[in-house]
Parts: sequence; C-alpha cells; structure tokens
Amino acid sequence: MSARPNDMRYVSTRGQAPALGFDEVLLAGLARDGGLYVPAEWPALDRAAWRGLRGASYQDVAVRVMAPFVGAALSSDELAALVHDTYAGFRHPAIAPLKQISANDWLLELFHGPTLAFKDYALQLVGRLFDHVLKRRGRRIAILGATSGDTGSAAIEAVRDRAAIDLFMLFPHGRVSEVQRRQMTTVPAANVHALAIEGTFDDTQDIVKALFNDLAFRDGVNLAAVNSINWARIMAQIVYYATAALALGAPDRPVGFAVPTGNFGNVFAAYGARRMGLPIERLVIGTNRNDILARFFATGAMTIGAVEPSLSPSMDIQVSSNVERLLFELLGRDGAAIRELMTRFRADGTFTLEASKLAEAGALFQAARVDDALTTATIAEIYRTTGELVDPHGAVGIAAASACRGDPRVPMIALACAHPAKFPDAVRAATGLTVPLPPHLAHLMTARERVTILPNDRAAVAAFIQATLGRSTPRAAGDAA
Repeated sequence: MSARPNDMRYVSTRGQAPALGFDEVLLAGLARDGGLYVPAEWPALDRAAWRGLRGASYQDVAVRVMAPFVGAALSSDELAALVHDTYAGFRHPAIAPLKQISANDWLLELFHGPTLAFKDYALQLVGRLFDHVLKRRGRRIAILGATSGDTGSAAIEAVRDRAAIDLFMLFPHGRVSEVQRRQMTTVPAANVHALAIEGTFDDTQDIVKALFNDLAFRDGVNLAAVNSINWARIMAQIVYYATAALALGAPDRPVGFAVPTGNFGNVFAAYGARRMGLPIERLVIGTNRNDILARFFATGAMTIGAVEPSLSPSMDIQVSSNVERLLFELLGRDGAAIRELMTRFRADGTFTLEASKLAEAGALFQAARVDDALTTATIAEIYRTTGELVDPHGAVGIAAASACRGDPRVPMIALACAHPAKFPDAVRAATGLTVPLPPHLAHLMTARERVTILPNDRAAVAAFIQATLGRSTPRAAGDAA
C-alpha cells in the first residue's frame, strides 16, 4: 500500500486548509478553505490482494477496501462491527447484486437499502460513523444537506432519532418526485427538519456551501455534511464498484461502468476504485437534458446553464461539485490552480480545461446526453427484452452505456441507482405497469407530512437553523400546505 492504515491524512483541493485525519474529515465535510477533502495519498491493493477478495461477502470487501481510508480513527474490530450492522438490514443477500441484461452488459442493482436508492450504501454507514465518533468525543452536530431527491431520504433514515445529531435537509420545492418528497417529509423524528427551498437543486447546494464557508455560523452551530462533499460518502461508494468488478473477473479482466451522474460523486468513487488498483478501463457518464458534464467532457468547457426539470430529477443539476476532486488530480494536485479555476467559475459561470488535460480525462471518461424520450424508450426496451424494470436514472445509465460502448469483450456495468417504484409515473408511461412500493414503505402516500417552505435565501435558512437549535426542545417543522 502507498499509505499505512495508521497514517492516512486528507488534504483540501484548494490547498489552504490543514490536513486532517479521517474522523476530523468526517465531521468537517467541506474544508475550511472551501475545498473538498481527498486522500493525501491514494492507497492501493496489489493484484494478489484483490484476487484474495473474490468470493468474499460484500461486508468483508467493504472492510478491506475502507480500512486504509479510515486509518487509525477506528480499530479493525470497530470498523467491521459498523459495516456488518450497516448492511444487516438490506433486502438482498448480495447487498448489491449484478444482473445480466445482454451478452456482456450488466446491471448493478443499488436499491436494496431502506430508502430504495444507492445513497443508502454510503449514508447508512456514515450515520453510524457519526454516532460512533460523536459519542467518543462527547459532541453534538447539526447536519446541513441539499438533495435533488435521494440523498435527503437516505440521510434522514441514517440519522433519524440519533441523540447527538440534528438534520436540516434542503430540497428544491416542487422539483422532486412525490415519493422522494414524502420519504423526507413523513418521518416523525424530532431531530429531522425537511426544508423545501423555492429554487433549484443548484440553489440549495449554493446555500449549503455558503453556510459552510461562513465560519462563524459553521462553528456556532457545529455544522457537518452528508452530501458527497463529505469524503466518507465517496469512500463507502468505492465498495460496490469493487464487488462488481471482482464478480466479473477483476483484477485479471478489465471492466467498464456506466454511471447516471448529477453531482459527479458516484462516478468519482469509481475513479477511486481505479486508483486503488482495479482495472476499470472506461467510465461512462450519463446525463439527462441538464448536460453540463456531457458538454464538459466533449469540449473542455464547463459552462452553467439553466436547470430544467426531467424524468430523472436527481440529476437535474448544473453545478457538479465533485468535479473539483477530479480537476485536482488532473492539475497535478495544485491547490492554487484549483482556487483560481473555481473562483473564475463562480464569477463567470464558465471555465475551459486545457486540451492536454481534457485528453487525459478523455482516456478514461466519456459522457452522453440522454433526453426524456430516450429515457422512456430505454425503460420500455429493457422491460421488453429482459423483463426488468428500471427507473429513469438507471435508464439514463443504460442508454449512455450503449452510446459509448467500447470493446465488446469488456463487461459494461450500468448502475441501477433507484427502485422503479420511486418513479411510478415514468415507469407507467414507458411500460404500462404500476410498480408498488415495498411493504415497509406502504404507508408513505397517506402519512402526515412535516415540511417548512423557505425562500431561496441563505439568511432565511440560517435563521431557521439557529431558531430551531436555540429552543430547549426540538422544533417540529410546520405542516405541509
């Protein structure tokens, strides 16, 4: 390995925040200089170590993959106990099963957790990590997050009723599916506050970043993050890329992945798996009509456009935060260069990557734009040819995989990131079928909602958080209108 488990440190992409250990990075979320934390050195497993994990359980692979990232923050026994507790309640014995959909094309099902989305695979662990570290330190935190759909419900499920955590989850009012909204607004836990912001996901994300960058506010309420700006999210997501690659012959056989992508965190986890030594030959990025990433990887120009609603609302994003982590690697880990680039991007709404760096990225990444019509056609075609139902986000990944298919001898694994029941209207329009919610969510459509609607205003959100935390007993959010 390039770093021993007891000396893992993390550095900010913008180069001005102090290096931290894992437990400090977990609680910090965003670096104090506005950057994102990444490992000071990428740990790697050799081919023999990867071969030794073939046939191992998802949990055992998770412990082995994450141990070098966690470092000395947890003992081996502590990490193993948290991992096994995390996945004990998932509804499939393989945790993240693979299904073959054609000769050498596969679907990685990532919706077997409690909220039916891939975010569970990381956030169920992150909630337990928070609890463990906070108990040890005798601290309390206020988690602030933004969601385009699935992060919110997964984070709420992960931290609901935890004694040392208050959660404030922002989502764009009227821009998530009804199931996604209700998964956030019907949880009766007193420590959970669902905040509908009158704007887009990018607006909610901007508010979160601004409040983290307000160091006086951040320190005053002990802010922490659950979005993929938090490194622990990325670390936990590396695991399912590893289990899928191992199942199809890695490290002795290359594989490719197609990832429906909004904020770039999920596909950056695949990049992390590659840095750890897995032979990932191709990473295909699927975008919907909000195609900033497809345009970027085609031209090198990252230019913000208007956010447009689509059938895949979790990807209705124009500012993909985790691209900063990739840019940090492409620009030789030059924090000053990243600061300049991000400052220009926020001021002008655009920047252009130099041609040589774009070519370097293009050796691994390709991207495709998938509009609503192709999304619907893909859901219908997959059902017709395989009998499988996929949600709109999974359909974007499958269509992108087809558009960017390389060597047919290399397995291509598309990620099915959400259960089709979370998007019943889109599935019904494509197939004529109504997919019922699993029994544990059968109450969802009739349960009472608790939600506060706020303007797209950082001060309003800050005031709500301060007022809530200032009360002697937790304040329930106002009833839904």
